[in-house]
Amino acid sequence: MIEASIPARALAVFAHPDDPEVGCGGTLARWSAAGSEVHLVIANRGEKGSADPRTDPDTLADARAAEVARAAEVLGLAGVEHLGYPDGDLTNDARLRETIIAIVRRVQPDALIAPDPTAVFFGDSYVNHRDHRELGWAVLDSLVGAASPLYAPTTGTAHQVPLVLLAGTLEADAWVDVGASLERKVAAVACHESRLGADPTLVAEILEQRAAEEGTRAGVARAEAFRRLSLS
Repeated sequence: MIEASIPARALAVFAHPDDPEVGCGGTLARWSAAGSEVHLVIANRGEKGSADPRTDPDTLADARAAEVARAAEVLGLAGVEHLGYPDGDLTNDARLRETIIAIVRRVQPDALIAPDPTAVFFGDSYVNHRDHRELGWAVLDSLVGAASPLYAPTTGTAHQVPLVLLAGTLEADAWVDVGASLERKVAAVACHESRLGADPTLVAEILEQRAAEEGTRAGVARAEAFRRLSLS
């Protein structure tokens, strides 16, 4: 199905800097351009996101936070919050869930996007990052708590998120048409200079190719794919 609704308020919760731009940047740009108030949460610092052993982790984390800010401006986001977890250290525990509950209750989103934690093996060449999986489960496990006033009673007014879209999924059943917003997605990903490698044009080509492939599945020119949960 094509997910054509535009939420009044939306929340995207992802692990590392650049995860949301790659996973759903076109959708976030589409929603913000249509008037949606879009908020982003980044759980990890991104301080280990380099293959160079000479890299200073704190310097890299600062650089990646600046890249997130530039990308958020390109996408038209209303705000970005960093939770500050070290890379590799995310755990679906009570502390993380209560933090997510508090954010959901504060933002009161009509739609939420997060990683699909059930997606583990992508072919035989990639195993989904542990931070992605832990965060995805933490978000899903927080939805009941966010909707019930008896969970974390000091963290705000209970809120049921009616629509959840899981990105990076192997079981897509919903697509968002990003034909008009793909250019901004590519520009937002380009803000993450520390991750682009030697050939940023290749990254743009890959993003466009993936969007075209998902568009073919959805019956539009360009699309992003999600697993859809309707919790209303």
